[in-house]
Amino acid sequence: MIGAGNLATNLAKALHSAGHDIIEVYSRTRVSADALAMQVEALPTDNIETLRRDADIYILALKDSVLADIIPSLCSGRNDAVFVHTAGSVSIDIFKGHAARYGVLYPMQTFSKSRIVDFSVIPVFLEASDSYTMTLLEGLAASVSNDVRQLDSPSRRYLHLAAVFACNFANHCYALAADMVEMSGMTFDCLLPLIDETARKVHQLPPAKAQTGPAVRFDRNVIDSQSRLLDSNPMSQQIYKLMSESIHQKSKDND
Repeated sequence: MIGAGNLATNLAKALHSAGHDIIEVYSRTRVSADALAMQVEALPTDNIETLRRDADIYILALKDSVLADIIPSLCSGRNDAVFVHTAGSVSIDIFKGHAARYGVLYPMQTFSKSRIVDFSVIPVFLEASDSYTMTLLEGLAASVSNDVRQLDSPSRRYLHLAAVFACNFANHCYALAADMVEMSGMTFDCLLPLIDETARKVHQLPPAKAQTGPAVRFDRNVIDSQSRLLDSNPMSQQIYKLMSESIHQKSKDND
């Protein structure tokens, strides 16, 4: 396992629980390598040059920006191994010229080290350089997830973008809402039933049909009044206005 961050921790623990042998964990920070290695009965290392060469699969769960730097040296001299990255927006072609067999294993979920998720319900999207590698990755993914699908790099970029909107942007809205709740004298937990119901609704309704609020009908009195409350925070005010316009336009498109 190349990496010991949020995704690497969850994936390594899921693979270990499924019976796979994780022989070594690499992280540039030895403390992180030690912490994950201990949980999955592996050896830790913070030196990529001394990484063991007898693994069947090397899974890179790293920042997108460092993949191109680490792949050449990692793949060198390991001609029989399979190399896999876990990034949503990085093409499979990043391995070309460096590895004979390679692929992508992208679990679409938000991960945190402190919160281990049920991997069996996470959709895992695969891409491979050849049929042998695809068969190998399908078996590996199916051992931890009940939802395994094939998807090429260009399509996966749009899927990752969708995930950013559905997860990262939505969570940022929660953070902004938490600031506003403080101004009301309440605490964030009062919003949890609303957040939970909003998420539950889209299991039964298309998101555009589930949309409610003043922006759907573009209630100018409410929108202007709420916008003025954000005069001291121009960025949040701009987000509010753009989001309201986008919601209204989407509702018109779906009429």
